[in-house]
Amino acid sequence: MISIQQMNYIVVLSEELLFQRASERCFVTQPTLSMQIKKAEETLGYTIFDRDSNPLQLTPSGQKLIPILREILAETDKIKLLTDQLKGKVKEEVRIGIIPTIAAYLLPDLFSTWINDFGNIKLKIRELKTKDALDALERKEIDLAIIAGPHLDPRLQSVPLYLEEIQVYCPEVKTKEIHFEQIQQKHPWLLNKGNCLRTQMLHFCQLKQESAAQDWDYEGGNLPLLIDMVNKNGGYTLIPALFKIMPELQTGIKTIANLEAAPAREVIALMPNRSMKMPHLEAITKQIEHFYRQKKTNKKLLVLDWDVA
Repeated sequence: MISIQQMNYIVVLSEELLFQRASERCFVTQPTLSMQIKKAEETLGYTIFDRDSNPLQLTPSGQKLIPILREILAETDKIKLLTDQLKGKVKEEVRIGIIPTIAAYLLPDLFSTWINDFGNIKLKIRELKTKDALDALERKEIDLAIIAGPHLDPRLQSVPLYLEEIQVYCPEVKTKEIHFEQIQQKHPWLLNKGNCLRTQMLHFCQLKQESAAQDWDYEGGNLPLLIDMVNKNGGYTLIPALFKIMPELQTGIKTIANLEAAPAREVIALMPNRSMKMPHLEAITKQIEHFYRQKKTNKKLLVLDWDVA
């Protein structure tokens, strides 16, 4: 059987695909890293990496092995964590990834409550785009992801939290409602690639991905900047209904006229099917669900399609 250390070396190299960077992360020399992985391959009886490819690639056997090694390393970390907790050395750490357009209001709403209610755990919160959050779950770098759904993966438990209407910000239209034909005649301001709200806007407003990327894209995931661009340059953008906007800008928020159902997104929590942290994860997700259930609208909502584009 290969050692835990060798497993760690293999997983790190599978992420970096460069011996130099992998050896730096593992705090060993390149010859040591290469030798240990070679020994592991001899023990297993098959190669894990195709060294003839440039850049380095996993072999088909290696691709099957990596998820198993991640599981073993994760369980090993749990044993160490449990031992340290029983000795009173550390609090249990819960790592949460939240997409920016949700984090912008969820953290101000709930962070102080979390600190008060979950004083027995250490919260580590990261703002991540959807694809990055899914990748971080895959790599066991976070325990919980809060994203726009739906997302189906048999390895993950998906918990629906709440539905959120998506509104149009367009102050140059003076009425409370805006017609779809008016939207299509105006300049759209988009979040950058990797933000699911961007993809929902492309779908709903019937914009072409290629045209949007060339004409309207900018590097950043900042809704306040988009709102400022609309204020100074005209056009429109889409904003989630729970996103907090300054009172003097409230009149710029429009609902869309003559729709049977208002556009919306479903906010979900994703977590592994098995986790020693499950009681904490369930408590956090229930608190989010309860908090935003109070803000539920009576409108009929239609969840917009999205993908990780």
